[in-house]
Amino acid sequence: MNQNNATNNNAAQVGEREIVITRVFEAPRDLVFDAWTKEEHLSKWWGPQGFTTTIQKFEMKPGGTWQFIMHSPDGVDFPNTNIFVEVVKPERIVIKHDVFPHFLATTVFEDLNGMTKLTYRTVFEETDAVFDKVKTYAVPGAEQTMDRLEEHLASMTQKERTSTE
Repeated sequence: MNQNNATNNNAAQVGEREIVITRVFEAPRDLVFDAWTKEEHLSKWWGPQGFTTTIQKFEMKPGGTWQFIMHSPDGVDFPNTNIFVEVVKPERIVIKHDVFPHFLATTVFEDLNGMTKLTYRTVFEETDAVFDKVKTYAVPGAEQTMDRLEEHLASMTQKERTSTE
């Protein structure tokens, strides 16, 4: 089953216990990687629309922990713990989501002549029945998170342009 976004080069694909989100951002790969790997940026865009994120621990190195709480607009807190498996700057980050739902997430950053193709692949360890429920909120949540990243990158590139003028 595929769910494709109408915008060009942006897509969500859902397979057996796998979700793949692909986006092309009008920003250089180093900048996108920074937005994904620096607390001061990550806390501004991580999570679906309306959510805020409080980062409690961020050790971006293999074996390091990324612990945070996502706060929903209706006041529900969602504690998260990720373990970094692999960090290859500026190409790839692999994390293991260590709380329910359990998954391995691989983020790949590809340079496209000054733009960046980002592929975010999550492979879930849960049963098919659990995945069928999880994907109903995980797919739109991931899409909204990428929308927020796009907005944050636009503000980062605007600041970068303003500081060089």
